[in-house]
Amino acid sequence: MVTASAVRSTVGQKMLMAVSGIVLVLFLVAHMAGNLKVFVGAESFDHYAHWLRTIGAPLLPDSGYLWIQRTVLTAALVAHVWAATSLALRARAARPVRYAHRRPVQGSYAARTMRWGGVIILLFAVFHVLDLTTGHLNPVGDRAHPYANVVADFAPERWYVTLFYTLAVLAVGLHLWHGVFSAVRTLGQRTAVGERRARLAASAVAVGLCAGYLSVPFAVMSGLVG
Repeated sequence: MVTASAVRSTVGQKMLMAVSGIVLVLFLVAHMAGNLKVFVGAESFDHYAHWLRTIGAPLLPDSGYLWIQRTVLTAALVAHVWAATSLALRARAARPVRYAHRRPVQGSYAARTMRWGGVIILLFAVFHVLDLTTGHLNPVGDRAHPYANVVADFAPERWYVTLFYTLAVLAVGLHLWHGVFSAVRTLGQRTAVGERRARLAASAVAVGLCAGYLSVPFAVMSGLVG
């Protein structure tokens, strides 16, 4: 049985951060797969979006599955942010004295940018929901035609949206590269072979997701999708 003290421990928080991160990564993979249906055509993409709202019917009400998914993702996100913040504060408390000539800590660029990258991702998540979920910030904003919403969102004249989307996706990529590597090591891969596998897995996930997500806005801007 997992106790509250175990979760609050450094090891427990690292485990919580790893598991919640895996849940979020699995969602990103599934969401990307759905996004790529935009290349099949408007009918297929709109049908997929409608299908998401009817999963579990008639047992679940309309959009019931989506609300369950949102609840799980919110819980995972809160747990992830709480664990990350707690670990950061604990690390800072462990070295309260700042030395005038402290040697810089070695680490990857991704690791050093995890915090501001997380802020960009959070801001983008809020914008993304208001744009393509609720439709308040979308030029079309029609729930019945999500394909049209996507095409209107990344139209050439809305280059600033594509730019913001690109920056957010790259931040996700950096976050994933370091996060997946850390999660795999936290979950037990600490040998030399395990570390190589962790780096390979982190690179594959980060590059694959970035390429998949960025393919949609650039396809719209270039006229490949429209």
